[in-house]
Amino acid sequence: MNINNLFRIALKSIANNKMRSLLTMLGIIIGVASVITMLGIGQGSKDSIRSNISEMGSNMITIRPGADMRGGVRQSSSGMQTLKMKDYDAIVANCQYLSYVSPLVNASGQAIYSSNNTPTTMYGVNENYLEIRQYDIVDGEMFSEKDINSSAKVCIIGQTVIENLFPDGSDPLGKIIRFNKIPFRIVGILEEKGDNSMGMDQDDLILAPYTTVQKRLLAITYLQSIVASATSEEDNDLAIEEIETILRNNHGITNSDDDDFYVRSQQEMLEMMSSTLNMLTILLACIAGISLLVGGIGIMNIMFVSVTERTREIGLRMSIGAKGRDILWQFLIEAIVISITGGLLGIFLGIGVSYIIENLFNWPISIQLYTVILSFTVCSIIGIFFGWYPARKASNLDPIEAIRYE
Repeated sequence: MNINNLFRIALKSIANNKMRSLLTMLGIIIGVASVITMLGIGQGSKDSIRSNISEMGSNMITIRPGADMRGGVRQSSSGMQTLKMKDYDAIVANCQYLSYVSPLVNASGQAIYSSNNTPTTMYGVNENYLEIRQYDIVDGEMFSEKDINSSAKVCIIGQTVIENLFPDGSDPLGKIIRFNKIPFRIVGILEEKGDNSMGMDQDDLILAPYTTVQKRLLAITYLQSIVASATSEEDNDLAIEEIETILRNNHGITNSDDDDFYVRSQQEMLEMMSSTLNMLTILLACIAGISLLVGGIGIMNIMFVSVTERTREIGLRMSIGAKGRDILWQFLIEAIVISITGGLLGIFLGIGVSYIIENLFNWPISIQLYTVILSFTVCSIIGIFFGWYPARKASNLDPIEAIRYE
C-alpha cells in the first residue's frame, strides 16, 4: 500500500469522526497557543525592561560610598563621606573607558511656585549628567560651567514638576520657584521620559549645579555618589576595574582591606533582571507545556478507541494482503495529521490571543520565530510519540482474531 493511499485512508477516518477528531485536536491547539502566548509575554517583558534600562543609560555606572564598621556597628552607606571631589577629578583624569562623568548629590523637599507646590527631588549634577542619563532639553539650555563654579541658583525641571507647579499651561522658562525656601530660576525644561522599568517617574525631578545643592541645600563638601557612562556596553567591566583601582589608590586601601565604596553598572541590573525573567518564562512555558502533554495523551486515548472500533477492518485489510507496517503507518499518519493540524491551529490562536492581550491590556508581547518553530516541532513529536503505541498495537493484531472481533 503506497503512502498516498495511507494518507487518504487517514483523512477519511478523521472526516468520518469530525467531532471526536476536533476534540482530540483541542488539547494540542490549547497547548501550542499557551506556549506561544506565555513565551511571547516573557520575551516582551524582557525586551521592555531592556529598553527602559537603556533609556536610563545602559552604559551608566554608579559609584557610592560603602558601609563602614564603627565601634562594632555597621554604618549606613548613605551617611558615609568617603567620596570627595578629588575622587571625581582622579576618575575624570585617568579613566580611558569613560565618556562622561558627573558628581551627584540630591535633596528631597517641596518645590513651590505661587500657590502651587509639589514634593520632588533636586539632583545636583554637572552638564554631563544629561548625556549619562540620556535626557534631552526641549526648551531653554543646560546650566554652564560658570554657573557650577559660582554655585548659581538655576535649575532645569522635568515635565511632572511642570504639570504640578504650572497647571494652567503657562511657560515656566525664566520663572522663579522655591525649593526648601531657596529661590531657583528655571533655565531649561527636560523632555518627557515617562516611568522606568521600576515604575519610577523619570520626569519628577529638578536638576541644579551640584555645588549649589552642596552649599545651599545640604551644607556638605563630600559627594553622595558619582555617575559615569562607559564608552560602550562592552567596556563596562574595564571601566569598573579602572574606577576601583583609582579609588583604592586614592583612599589608601590595600588588597587585604575592604573597599569603602562600591561600583555598580546598569548592565549588572539588566543581567540580573533578564536572568529572573528567563526563569519565569521557562516556568510559564513548562506550565503551558503540560497542556501539550495532556493533548498527546488525548491523541493516544482516541487512537486506542479507533483501533478497537476498527479491529474487524484491520483484520480484513490484513487478510487481503496488507502488511503490519501498512497498518502501523495508517494509524501513525492519522495521529500525525491530527497533531500537525492542531499545531497549526494552535499557532494562529496563540498569535491572535497575544495580539488581543497586547492591545487590550497594553502588555508588552514579543513573539519570536523560534517560539513558533519550537511549539510546532514539539506538537509534531508528541503526535508521533503518542500515536506510535496504538498504531503498533494495531499492526500486531492477528488477522483471524481481528475478523472474529465483535
